[in-house]
Amino acid sequence: MNTLIELYDERAIENILAADMFRPQRIVYLCPGKIAQSRHWQETLRKFFLHRGWEPKLTFLDSSMFKADHILRQLLSISEQYPDCALDVTGGSDAALFAAGMFTAQTGVPAFTYSRKKNRFYDIFDASFADNVPCHLSYSVEDFFLMAGGALLPGRVDNAILERYLGDIDPFFSCFMRFRREWANIITYIQRVSPTEYGQSPSLSIHGSYTVKGEHGGKISANEDALQEFERIGFIHALSIIPGKSVSFRFRDRNTRVWLRDVGSVLELYVYKACLETNIFGDVISSAVVRWDDVLGHGSVTNEIDVIATRGVIPLFISCKVSDIKTEALNELAILRDRFGGKGAKAVIASTSRCNAATRHRAAQLGIAVIDLEELKHGQLGHRLKVIMKAE
Repeated sequence: MNTLIELYDERAIENILAADMFRPQRIVYLCPGKIAQSRHWQETLRKFFLHRGWEPKLTFLDSSMFKADHILRQLLSISEQYPDCALDVTGGSDAALFAAGMFTAQTGVPAFTYSRKKNRFYDIFDASFADNVPCHLSYSVEDFFLMAGGALLPGRVDNAILERYLGDIDPFFSCFMRFRREWANIITYIQRVSPTEYGQSPSLSIHGSYTVKGEHGGKISANEDALQEFERIGFIHALSIIPGKSVSFRFRDRNTRVWLRDVGSVLELYVYKACLETNIFGDVISSAVVRWDDVLGHGSVTNEIDVIATRGVIPLFISCKVSDIKTEALNELAILRDRFGGKGAKAVIASTSRCNAATRHRAAQLGIAVIDLEELKHGQLGHRLKVIMKAE
């Protein structure tokens, strides 16, 4: 096979998986007019394959996805021009698949497909090269964004430095669990006494009032026990408290300063570490910021995903909530999973609250797994991740 014929699918991975596996010299895409004429989509594929280390010749043909006779004529024309071709029938519309069946029956052109459940390619018609062949590909988080026309941008967390803090994450999470009910006020207090001046490097040395303004005009006093616990786990040093008057301390470094000023960082770090400790993921990124280019004609749109992990050709999208799970959060997670992961992608929402039946039902409708407070309290996070990824 020197030429691979691909039937365009809205799920990005369907358009590249077989090509990336068998690496033909040429790929011919039969796709709708707006796709065939989209320079952005064409460049997305070219950039992806180049990023993967190869550069096939790409041809894009305008084809109706609903008229089997028109698709059949195009397939016949392609086989005449490129006799050594094969057809991937993993994706495509119903009409395209119907035409593909007639095409192979008339011409004897090999056809094959991919099974997500088995993670193997299968010979459909005279395609011995794809007969029960396991898919050995392994994609990174960046790969999944690139194949869907997105770009991975720097997030709130520098993932390159997280390895140095792995030993700090469990004590930090234990501290959170102890003060879970007061956590929002604790973090708000630290934010108030450690303001960031625009254009200046943040100070690590803090001296502030014992009581500060809270949300909605209220007041928040220093939580002495929590501050002492932060000092015990090494996130702050030189703590001095004069009850009713002042508090002073020094952040360990800029990273701990960021985490102690952000309500959700503790859960994101805990989930990130749990993903690493499962030893089933090839890539894990915390605070992944993705830019979608040319989305519905509106230029660029940016989203942040708390944690993303990849296992082979399956991405896992995780949303972390230190609050109740809202329907909007579930909907957004489902959209991101489908946009960048396709049909085989997994999604999890992890919450430090107890999840009610209505929320679980809505999550199940969207194909999202829920991990809530009870499972986090009993150390079940890693086990659940393995089960979700069918690794246990």
